[in-house]
Amino acid sequence: MTFIQLKFIQPFLWLILAVTFSHCGSSQESASGFKNLANKVAYAVNCGGEAHTDTLGVQYARDMNKVGTASDYGKQLLIGRVPQRDQILYQTERYHTSTFGYDIPIAEDGRYLLVLKFSEVYFNAPNMKVFDVVLNGDLTIASDLDVFERVGRGVAHDEYIDFEIKDGKILYEGDESEISAGKIRVEFIKSYRDNPKVNAIIVLKGSLAEWPQLPPLPSETEDETLPEQNSKDSTGKNRNP
Repeated sequence: MTFIQLKFIQPFLWLILAVTFSHCGSSQESASGFKNLANKVAYAVNCGGEAHTDTLGVQYARDMNKVGTASDYGKQLLIGRVPQRDQILYQTERYHTSTFGYDIPIAEDGRYLLVLKFSEVYFNAPNMKVFDVVLNGDLTIASDLDVFERVGRGVAHDEYIDFEIKDGKILYEGDESEISAGKIRVEFIKSYRDNPKVNAIIVLKGSLAEWPQLPPLPSETEDETLPEQNSKDSTGKNRNP
C-alpha cells in the first residue's frame, strides 16, 4: 500500500472510530490530567462558524472576521481524530484568496500556547493547498503547511506554538517582535498553491504540556516502513513496480 493510498482510506478508519466515540463519550474526557483548561484560555474562535463549547469546556466565539470567506463545506465529512461533538471545529473554516489574519488581544505577560486547528476538506492529494503562517508579521511559525500531506483528507491536524509575552514583545524561538495596541496578529500567507485557511484558533495561558494533544494517526502498514532492501526479490533485483 502506498502513502497516498493510505491517505484515501484514513477517512474510513476515522469513520469507524468516530462512531465508537459517539457511543463511548468524548475521547478527551479521559484526559484527567488537564484541569480547568477553560479558565486558562485567553482567546478562542471557531473560524468561519458559530459559537461552540467543546468537550473540554472551552468556549469558542463566533467568527466575526470580515476578511475572506466563511465556509461550512466540511460538514459533509466526518472528521477524524476528534469526538463527534467537536467535529464542527474542523468542519467550518475561513479562507481567503490573499493573505489574511486575526488580531488577538493579550492582556498580560507570561507564557502562552497558540493552537491552530486545520482539516483538509476539499483536496484529495498533497501539494494542492500549501501556505505559511506568520505571527505578528515577523515570526514564521509554520512553513509550507500542507494539511493533506500531514494527515490526509477529513482528518484533524493541530499546530502548537509555544511563545512568551514580555515587556511588550513576543519571544519565540530566540526571536522577538513588538506588540502593537496590546494585540498579536496571526496571518495565513497566500502562496501559488491555492488559498490559505484556518478552522479554529486558541490561545492558552500556559504551555503545550498543559494542553491535550490530538491522538496519533492510525499506524501505517508494515509495507510502508520496510527498508529499501526489502523491496528486492531473492535474487537481489528490484521487483517491477
